[in-house]
Amino acid sequence: MKRLLLRNGYGWPPAILGLLADGLSKAWITEHFYLHESRPIIANVFYFTYVRNPGAAFGFFEGPWLKWLSLAASLGLIALLLWGPRLSVGEQVGLGFILSGAMGNGIDRFFLGEVVDFLHLPIIPFINFPIFNVADVSINLGIICLLIVAWGETDSAP
Repeated sequence: MKRLLLRNGYGWPPAILGLLADGLSKAWITEHFYLHESRPIIANVFYFTYVRNPGAAFGFFEGPWLKWLSLAASLGLIALLLWGPRLSVGEQVGLGFILSGAMGNGIDRFFLGEVVDFLHLPIIPFINFPIFNVADVSINLGIICLLIVAWGETDSAP
């Protein structure tokens, strides 16, 4: 088992730390805020606003199938990190971040039927930017890591 975990070992720290940060932040919000309560962290820039989101991708997609999609994505990423080919460090880290986000939001979907969101950026003008959570941030960090790796590979191609 140790050999499997180490094959793409750089993916596990962001997966574990991201999942812990997401779970702890959601537990804190649900314990200290009422649903739809909003408190400024930086006035007119950044708020904690506790909402529940039954959908995905900024609320565009809804349905009970989302929890199964989260589960399938999580299991696929775990399988890739365990049994897939040896990936670059950037790919491992990126997939680890995406795994933490898929698992964090998936856990919410299975146990709550919807996702806890609370990070609110009303500063973006002319856009009603959706409220999001740490799992969403992790998924986006993972995508950024994978894009950086992909751009690096195309730059070095002959």
